[in-house]
Amino acid sequence: MPALRQLRNFLGLQSSLLGLLGMVILVGMGEKLAERFLPLYLIALGGGALSVGLLNGMDNLLSALYSFPGGYLAERFGAKKALLLFNFVAMAGYVVVIFIPRWEAVLLGAALFLSWSAISLPATMSLVAQTLPANKRAMGVSMHSLVRRIPMALGPLIGGLCVDTWGPTEGIRIAFVFALVMAVLATVLQQVMIEGPSSQSLTPEISPLRLMKRMPPALRGLLISDILIRFCEQIPYAFVVIWCMRRIESPVTGFQFGVLTAIEMATAVLVYIPVAYFADRGEKRPFVLMTFVFFTLFPLVLLFSRSFWPLVGAFVLRGLKEFGEPTRKSLILDLSPEDQQAGMFGLYYLVRDTIVSVAAFGGAFLWTIGPEVNFLAASAFGLLGTVWFWKQGRDVAIRAEPPA
Repeated sequence: MPALRQLRNFLGLQSSLLGLLGMVILVGMGEKLAERFLPLYLIALGGGALSVGLLNGMDNLLSALYSFPGGYLAERFGAKKALLLFNFVAMAGYVVVIFIPRWEAVLLGAALFLSWSAISLPATMSLVAQTLPANKRAMGVSMHSLVRRIPMALGPLIGGLCVDTWGPTEGIRIAFVFALVMAVLATVLQQVMIEGPSSQSLTPEISPLRLMKRMPPALRGLLISDILIRFCEQIPYAFVVIWCMRRIESPVTGFQFGVLTAIEMATAVLVYIPVAYFADRGEKRPFVLMTFVFFTLFPLVLLFSRSFWPLVGAFVLRGLKEFGEPTRKSLILDLSPEDQQAGMFGLYYLVRDTIVSVAAFGGAFLWTIGPEVNFLAASAFGLLGTVWFWKQGRDVAIRAEPPA
């Protein structure tokens, strides 16, 4: 049908991208089915509060450390084979949790499946770059960001039903069985639909330090500004819920905070496709710059939001921080050497997330001084990152290509 074909062309939905998005939904759904309930499962198995802390710390650390190996393997074996390997690693984690009901085994299994998104992201972005022309990359990355929200929304609902029906122990194990089944289906879908070469003729760089020397100056500038912006995000991140439900003059209820979170997610989803369309038709730098502005403003607006309705405006602003996030990811690809896009993408996230991981500790220290200090310091980092990108940020010229 012509209309359907035009829609597919507009959204950049090539066969390989459709297979990739289907895989993201299925594996992501399995990942999110039980992720929110893992602390409950650890406690039920006798792990105690220490095991919950280990789980949280391990997840943050591995999300940073897995990025570079994910990029290396994508260049070494090709995106298709690398994604197949990552799916097998996630499935191995599910099997460990299903068949060994001990809290130590849960931590081991979690190390294999919780960071699937981090280790697979460089291969995913590389596949988008290989599949779509440069003037469709922002749209392709936006579609990836959009469909990721589906398992983030539905996974915890289905997992919660499992817990309510079969209890916290058996219910979560059954949720992992569902996750395993969906990972198998995703693997089959991926192998059938993703096209193109499954291996690479180039030898990727295994040393992050040597690869760092090849990072173009424009990408270094984006990385520096992004690190500053992530400090702005992470310093108050864990304390937003405490501010909304405990510290303000008219605290919100748990349900109201859930509504605020849903408003944030809906705002993000609504801006993805329009922004991607315009970013692909011209410069990407203005959209990334606007995103950094929204990051910077959120802590300031939150500081002056003391009841539900002002918080609604604050969380709309928080959703707008996704305004140019897919565009920023596609800009990383555009600024990377063509023969090392996956490796450079993984290196970028390794450096960024490793440095930004200290922001959580700094945020806790600032919060003990006072919430105002925490929020103002966060916005100060955001302002630095925004000004840096405004002064140093670079773009690439997008060559228009004829529609398919």
